[in-house]
Amino acid sequence: MFWIAMVARVLLALPFLVFSLNYFLHFMPNPPGPPEGSAAAVFTGALYASGYLTAVKVLELVGGLLVASGRLVPLGLVILAPIAVNILFFEIFMVGQAGPGVPLVILCTALIWVYRSHFRPLFAIKPQIG
Repeated sequence: MFWIAMVARVLLALPFLVFSLNYFLHFMPNPPGPPEGSAAAVFTGALYASGYLTAVKVLELVGGLLVASGRLVPLGLVILAPIAVNILFFEIFMVGQAGPGVPLVILCTALIWVYRSHFRPLFAIKPQIG
Protein backbone atom coordinates (compact mmCIF):
# COMPACT_ATOMS: atom_id res chain seq x y z
CA MET A 1 0.00 0.00 0.00
CA PHE A 2 2.93 2.34 0.69
CA TRP A 3 4.18 2.16 -2.90
CA ILE A 4 0.72 2.67 -4.35
CA ALA A 5 0.23 5.76 -2.18
CA MET A 6 3.64 7.10 -3.17
CA VAL A 7 2.99 6.61 -6.89
CA ALA A 8 -0.45 8.25 -6.54
CA ARG A 9 1.13 11.19 -4.66
CA VAL A 10 3.71 11.72 -7.40
CA LEU A 11 1.14 11.37 -10.19
CA LEU A 12 -1.11 13.92 -8.48
CA ALA A 13 1.59 16.40 -7.46
CA LEU A 14 3.57 16.41 -10.69
CA PRO A 15 1.04 18.12 -12.99
CA PHE A 16 0.19 20.70 -10.34
CA LEU A 17 3.88 21.46 -9.77
CA VAL A 18 4.78 21.59 -13.46
CA PHE A 19 1.86 23.76 -14.58
CA SER A 20 2.00 26.12 -11.60
CA LEU A 21 5.74 26.63 -12.12
CA ASN A 22 5.17 27.12 -15.84
CA TYR A 23 2.63 29.83 -15.05
CA PHE A 24 5.33 31.82 -13.23
CA LEU A 25 8.48 30.80 -15.16
CA HIS A 26 7.13 30.27 -18.72
CA PHE A 27 9.36 27.31 -19.65
CA MET A 28 6.70 25.64 -21.85
CA PRO A 29 4.64 27.23 -24.63
CA ASN A 30 1.04 28.04 -23.77
CA PRO A 31 -1.49 25.66 -25.31
CA PRO A 32 -4.06 27.17 -27.65
CA GLY A 33 -6.91 28.80 -25.78
CA PRO A 34 -10.59 28.11 -26.11
CA PRO A 35 -12.44 29.46 -29.16
CA GLU A 36 -12.94 33.23 -29.09
CA GLY A 37 -16.29 34.26 -27.62
CA SER A 38 -17.02 30.87 -26.05
CA ALA A 39 -18.04 30.59 -22.40
CA ALA A 40 -14.67 28.99 -21.66
CA ALA A 41 -12.81 31.93 -23.24
CA VAL A 42 -14.85 34.50 -21.30
CA PHE A 43 -14.36 32.58 -18.05
CA THR A 44 -10.62 32.13 -18.63
CA GLY A 45 -10.25 35.81 -19.52
CA ALA A 46 -11.95 36.79 -16.26
CA LEU A 47 -9.64 34.50 -14.28
CA TYR A 48 -6.57 36.12 -15.85
CA ALA A 49 -7.81 39.70 -15.61
CA SER A 50 -8.88 39.46 -11.97
CA GLY A 51 -5.65 37.91 -10.68
CA TYR A 52 -7.65 34.95 -9.39
CA LEU A 53 -5.62 32.52 -11.50
CA THR A 54 -2.38 33.69 -9.87
CA ALA A 55 -3.80 32.85 -6.44
CA VAL A 56 -4.90 29.43 -7.67
CA LYS A 57 -1.44 28.76 -9.13
CA VAL A 58 0.18 29.61 -5.79
CA LEU A 59 -2.18 27.16 -4.08
CA GLU A 60 -1.39 24.51 -6.72
CA LEU A 61 2.32 24.97 -6.06
CA VAL A 62 1.96 24.76 -2.27
CA GLY A 63 -0.44 21.80 -2.41
CA GLY A 64 1.73 19.99 -4.95
CA LEU A 65 4.83 20.48 -2.79
CA LEU A 66 3.02 19.18 0.31
CA VAL A 67 1.69 16.09 -1.47
CA ALA A 68 4.99 15.35 -3.25
CA SER A 69 7.07 15.77 -0.10
CA GLY A 70 5.03 13.27 1.89
CA ARG A 71 4.73 15.77 4.73
CA LEU A 72 1.33 17.25 5.52
CA VAL A 73 -0.22 15.22 2.70
CA PRO A 74 -3.77 15.63 4.10
CA LEU A 75 -3.32 19.43 4.07
CA GLY A 76 -2.04 19.23 0.50
CA LEU A 77 -5.12 17.20 -0.44
CA VAL A 78 -7.40 19.76 1.21
CA ILE A 79 -5.77 22.38 -1.05
CA LEU A 80 -5.62 20.34 -4.28
CA ALA A 81 -8.92 18.42 -4.24
CA PRO A 82 -11.15 21.48 -4.78
CA ILE A 83 -8.84 22.69 -7.54
CA ALA A 84 -9.02 19.28 -9.24
CA VAL A 85 -12.83 19.28 -9.02
CA ASN A 86 -12.93 22.79 -10.50
CA ILE A 87 -10.67 21.68 -13.35
CA LEU A 88 -13.04 18.78 -14.04
CA PHE A 89 -16.12 21.02 -13.88
CA PHE A 90 -14.50 23.55 -16.23
CA GLU A 91 -13.81 20.75 -18.70
CA ILE A 92 -17.32 19.33 -18.49
CA PHE A 93 -19.41 22.51 -18.33
CA MET A 94 -17.30 25.00 -20.31
CA VAL A 95 -15.37 22.86 -22.79
CA GLY A 96 -17.93 20.08 -23.14
CA GLN A 97 -15.64 17.11 -22.64
CA ALA A 98 -13.68 15.59 -19.79
CA GLY A 99 -9.91 15.79 -19.87
CA PRO A 100 -7.10 15.72 -17.30
CA GLY A 101 -9.55 16.64 -14.55
CA VAL A 102 -10.80 13.05 -14.45
CA PRO A 103 -7.51 11.43 -13.40
CA LEU A 104 -6.78 14.33 -11.03
CA VAL A 105 -10.09 13.83 -9.22
CA ILE A 106 -9.58 10.05 -9.17
CA LEU A 107 -6.09 10.45 -7.69
CA CYS A 108 -7.37 12.93 -5.08
CA THR A 109 -10.18 10.56 -4.14
CA ALA A 110 -7.80 7.60 -3.89
CA LEU A 111 -5.38 9.54 -1.70
CA ILE A 112 -8.17 10.86 0.51
CA TRP A 113 -9.17 7.21 0.98
CA VAL A 114 -5.58 6.23 1.84
CA TYR A 115 -5.39 9.08 4.38
CA ARG A 116 -9.01 8.63 5.52
CA SER A 117 -8.06 8.40 9.20
CA HIS A 118 -6.92 12.03 8.98
CA PHE A 119 -10.26 13.09 7.50
CA ARG A 120 -12.49 11.09 9.87
CA PRO A 121 -13.16 14.07 12.22
CA LEU A 122 -14.66 16.01 9.30
CA PHE A 123 -17.56 13.56 9.27
CA ALA A 124 -18.27 13.58 13.02
CA ILE A 125 -21.93 14.30 13.73
CA LYS A 126 -21.18 15.83 17.13
CA PRO A 127 -17.54 16.99 16.96
CA GLN A 128 -15.67 17.60 20.18
CA ILE A 129 -14.16 21.01 20.75
CA GLY A 130 -10.56 21.23 21.86
